[in-house]
Amino acid sequence: MKCPFCSSEDTKVVDSRTMMDGSTKRRRECNNCLKRFSTYERFEESQIYVVKKDNRRVKYDREKLLRGLTFATVKRNISREQLDKIITDIEKGLQNSLVSEISSKELGEKVLEKLRELDQVAYVRFASVYKEFDDIKSFIEIVEEIKKD
Repeated sequence: MKCPFCSSEDTKVVDSRTMMDGSTKRRRECNNCLKRFSTYERFEESQIYVVKKDNRRVKYDREKLLRGLTFATVKRNISREQLDKIITDIEKGLQNSLVSEISSKELGEKVLEKLRELDQVAYVRFASVYKEFDDIKSFIEIVEEIKKD
C-alpha cells in the first residue's frame, strides 16, 4: 500500500477491524515518514449495471447512491452508518438474486422501501427527486399515502 503522504510503498498494518457493512478498516503506518493512515477494503463482487430510463446501461455506483441518500437526509437524525446499512442491504439483495442489471426504477423503489421504514421526511425528499415531482399535487399524494399507513 502506497503512503498518501510520501508515496513510499514501505508500509505496515498496525490494526485491522471488520466494519458493520462487511468491509475491513486497516490502520497503517509508513515505515519511511512514520505517519499513519486508514484504508478501507471491500470484497469486490460481480459488477451490477443500472438500466436508465433512456435504456443506457451504467455501472452501479455506491457513492452516487450514498450522495442521493445523504441529500435526502440532510438535517435529519440519520447517521452515516444507517445510510451505509441501507445501501449494503440493497447490494446484498442484488448479489443474492444473481442479477447483473437492475432498472433505475427498481433501484429507486428499493431505496424508497428502506427510507419509508427509517424516516418519512427523508422518504418524501427522495421520492420528490426520484419520481420527478413537478407540482404540489404530487407531494400531497405521497404525504396522503404515508398518512394511510
